[in-house]
Amino acid sequence: MKHVRGPLCSVDVGEQTAESVPVDDLVETYLGGRALGTKLAHDRIPFDVDPLGPDNSVFFATGPLQHSTMSFTGRMSATGVSPLTDGLLSSNAGGFLSRNFTGTGYSAVEITGESDDLVIVHVTDDGVAFESVPGLEEATVPETCEYIEDEHGLDAEHTVVIGPGGENGVRFASIMTSEERAFGRGGLGAVLGSKNVKAITFDGDSAHEVEIPPLQMEIHGEAAQSDHIMKRQGTSSMTEFANMVEALPTHYFSDLSFDGAEGISGDRVEEKKYKKGTCSACAFACKLPTRDEESGLETEGPEYETVMAFGSNSGVDDIVDVMKSNKLCDELGLDTISAGDVVAAYLASEDEFGNVELIHELVERIAYREGIGDTLAEGVERIHDDLGVDNWTVKGLEFPAHDGRTLNGQGLAFATSNRGADHMYAEFYPYEYPLVDKDDAFEKAGLEDKPPKIVELENLNVIKDSAVLCKFSRDFVDADRLETLLDADYEDLLALGGEVVSLERHFNNQRGFDRADDTLPYEIPGFEDGLEAYYDERDWNDDGTVPAERLGGSNGAPADD
Repeated sequence: MKHVRGPLCSVDVGEQTAESVPVDDLVETYLGGRALGTKLAHDRIPFDVDPLGPDNSVFFATGPLQHSTMSFTGRMSATGVSPLTDGLLSSNAGGFLSRNFTGTGYSAVEITGESDDLVIVHVTDDGVAFESVPGLEEATVPETCEYIEDEHGLDAEHTVVIGPGGENGVRFASIMTSEERAFGRGGLGAVLGSKNVKAITFDGDSAHEVEIPPLQMEIHGEAAQSDHIMKRQGTSSMTEFANMVEALPTHYFSDLSFDGAEGISGDRVEEKKYKKGTCSACAFACKLPTRDEESGLETEGPEYETVMAFGSNSGVDDIVDVMKSNKLCDELGLDTISAGDVVAAYLASEDEFGNVELIHELVERIAYREGIGDTLAEGVERIHDDLGVDNWTVKGLEFPAHDGRTLNGQGLAFATSNRGADHMYAEFYPYEYPLVDKDDAFEKAGLEDKPPKIVELENLNVIKDSAVLCKFSRDFVDADRLETLLDADYEDLLALGGEVVSLERHFNNQRGFDRADDTLPYEIPGFEDGLEAYYDERDWNDDGTVPAERLGGSNGAPADD
């Protein structure tokens, strides 16, 4: 099996030390990216850790495909214990960082401890340096990137940065890279903020060779020649389609379609797009540099989930207003999905849907924890009673689009996800709209025959997040091609994916998670039977915990608690 190479660089920002840790046995088994990060987190982070305490770690890792020149490989993974969900969580970001990361020669980098001063950590193939930067306190992401380029000659493609949201412990603060790409979900930006780490830079010329088969060029060529709508509209192309089938959350989840959907549609985003945007080495180029000529506003996006959160769910029908929300979140370092849903919850409580001035004010107040923003920064699960609204989360993570009340299999997938309400964990929704061939599709309603497919997709997405391979490669990289690229049997890859899902679940079980957390704020017919079938497919206990023997074996995972 193809896998990343190189040691783990373990950085303690409190002691200001860095240690190179051999992990050859782990990388050979765990591929890279999310799988490697999950295994390292499972073994190195205490089960009872405070997510915002010094003993929590954030693990950054790439995969073997970052050593290719193939489209869909400009991504990497970050893993740690989430201050939003209180569970183990991996987040994934695109951009141009991953190949600069591989240049350091490390397979993964761990950030742990807690610095007394605000610092930037510089990781290179020559070692690790620490720079005290008190002058960057509460600096925005662009301001921090500008400082790093001016002082060190490293552009934003070499950096991960937190904004004021991370420094102020907003539980859904993101880690930003390439200025506008986000490790968004779950608040890992707040974890770096708790460690007083403002930014990390990666640079070097010591990437280990990983030979990727020539198939990479065939896939790259197909991506370049494709006339896919996402090349013009990104994921925002889903907006009107989801609205038509009543799967677009609206007015804080009180409805499933939005009268103003046309004003925030993919067509409106395409009208604002002024150049191509892409990630490292990718010819698919689905990103969305957008500009409003009248106001001069420029941003990247918004993608569909942001359109939902700050558009339909907040009662906003003008794409420029959504662009402004998107830009503010990127600059301040906030996950657009959680931030938009939290804002929508407040709007529901005050009957202020569509008040764009208030929305933009709230985003800034959240980032700086000012006034009501201090409350909203805690996330919906912790504040919904105070606001008098329903708790639209799973495991504390706010919902994306692709509403499970219409797409019932996606609803079950939200419930089973170790990450919480994340549409990319299983990515079941394409099979129910459907966006796949008719022979592979499922009816939207009901859960019959869906749990085994959810398990397969969860396992497959572990492999994609470990390789690391963009989820939008699904039309270009099938099972046979994945086998060729990674020099591994497809069923063996799925088995590894299942092992990683069980490692995540086991870690979370030790923190008190069980069946009671695999739930939804709405009813789906046959839900409990579907959940039982899911557990059976995974060989888990019927209370949602992982049996001790399920984790035993050559992987070295603990055989008991």
